[in-house]
Amino acid sequence: MSDQSIAIIGAGIIGASTALALQQDGHRVTLLDRQEPCAGASFGNAGLIVNGSCAPTAMPGIVRDGLRMLARPLSALSVRPAYFMKILPWLIRFAAESRRSNVLRNARHLHALTNRAIDSWKQLTKSTQLGRLLESGGWIKVYETEQSFAATTNARALMDDNGTPYEILTAADIQDLEPQLAPIFERGIYQSDSLWLSNPDQMVRSMVDLLQSRGGTYRQFDVHSIRVEDDSVRLSNPDGSTSFDKVVVATGAWSKPLCQQLGDKVSLDTERGYHLMLSTDTRNLLTRPVFNGDSSFVLSPMEQGLRLTTQIEFAGLDAAPDYRRVRSLLPTARRMLPGIDAAESSVWMGCRPSLPDSLPVLGFASASQNVLYAFGHQHLGITLGPVTGLIIADLIAGRDPGIDLEPYKASRF
Repeated sequence: MSDQSIAIIGAGIIGASTALALQQDGHRVTLLDRQEPCAGASFGNAGLIVNGSCAPTAMPGIVRDGLRMLARPLSALSVRPAYFMKILPWLIRFAAESRRSNVLRNARHLHALTNRAIDSWKQLTKSTQLGRLLESGGWIKVYETEQSFAATTNARALMDDNGTPYEILTAADIQDLEPQLAPIFERGIYQSDSLWLSNPDQMVRSMVDLLQSRGGTYRQFDVHSIRVEDDSVRLSNPDGSTSFDKVVVATGAWSKPLCQQLGDKVSLDTERGYHLMLSTDTRNLLTRPVFNGDSSFVLSPMEQGLRLTTQIEFAGLDAAPDYRRVRSLLPTARRMLPGIDAAESSVWMGCRPSLPDSLPVLGFASASQNVLYAFGHQHLGITLGPVTGLIIADLIAGRDPGIDLEPYKASRF
């Protein structure tokens, strides 16, 4: 059935991509958000589109490594004491996903999505001006010692098993690729076929602008209630309600309450991430994003300056930000890239929607074929935006999406 009225709740990269994909199918699309477009996690990431990413967060040894990190002040991982008991059931499920059999399964299902990343971005941006916002050149991960590089053995084995291409770099290779990096890194991993965005916010806002220029609607509307009626779905808040033929829930870390209203209990929580913007001209510093594998942060050249992204913090959706950890990395960033101007221009915190198996929730709600889910992309929202949008469009059109969606169902936990 074409020309349906469809609402997408959530105007981040997932929602905006889904809105464009559905509009291209001829539907009447309304994009809803309680805030402006790209106000959540899509705004503050490193901008990476990692083709073929397949290493889930829960890897063998993650429990041991996590406990070591928690014991260190200002490490890249933290759990607020007041939130510990609430996150504990999620952490137990997360630990179970680090078993080897689960890791292999999750990697396979993750790769099935990310292997489509570049093609999906090209398909969604074809014949638009959006393609000019995509940067080529891939990204690299760098390591100061053979020991820290050896910690990537499991991740590289997953990449090998799933056919994800990469190159191992020597110290000389790293200097050839990024000559402004300090010569302190012995090893690196280079994924040359990946893309990146030097302004994720502009990409999402441009998507929303394009949607509206083609007759779609963007509206600020904070959805409190979702109710399935006979042939429609009603969305409500204290100020009013509105109905659509179909609704897509793409509200990221805020998706859980809406799912519960539809009878789906998802093991969703939030990994809070931080970034620091440094006001510096990046053109002569870095030509691509670089991940520091020893200190777990990314330096990403953006139009606005150099972005330092880092951290996994479990504290829920409402706790105040704690910027001490991201700011504590400035000396390491200066050591890594001596040419940077360390003047802070802005600091940010956002909430990543995370599930224990690192897989998003995709597909129909249990209660109705008129509600679909598209959330939980964790660290891969930018990578999987168009992939997700095109899958949702296929499902609504009754087309075969070319992928088994059973592993991504809301009911899998």
